[in-house]
Amino acid sequence: MRIVVQRVVRASVWINNVLTASIDEGLVLLVGVAKYDSRSDADYLADKIAGLRIFTDRNGKMNLGLKDTGGAVLIVSNFTVYGDTRKGRRPDFDSAAPPEEARPLYEYFVERMRLAGIPVATGVFQAHMNVTLENAGPVTVICESP
Repeated sequence: MRIVVQRVVRASVWINNVLTASIDEGLVLLVGVAKYDSRSDADYLADKIAGLRIFTDRNGKMNLGLKDTGGAVLIVSNFTVYGDTRKGRRPDFDSAAPPEEARPLYEYFVERMRLAGIPVATGVFQAHMNVTLENAGPVTVICESP
């Protein structure tokens, strides 16, 4: 699994001009599932992100995590994070899991974040979504399972 993590002041998902989900301070997670990923990959990343210290403390150091700040996550499925652009000009998505394999793992990851005590909002799996966000920092990191 590969997840693009963006620290935000606020973020929302719109589908067909209808607000579907939104959060205030927290993280937007663009989640990609690769072929052969398993629940252990989702477990690893849920634990990693729930404890990821990328929020600033009083001294301006990145020492705080979601639980420290009371932040939420907006989780959006996004197979394009597995786009390989090393050859040609059109991304190759062969590493991404097909939807029927990715959906259960994506949903399992969402549930793992909820079980970690993090407030969770989500997009809609396989929907065409417009994601709006206001980056804080900006802070953007990529987390991948082993």
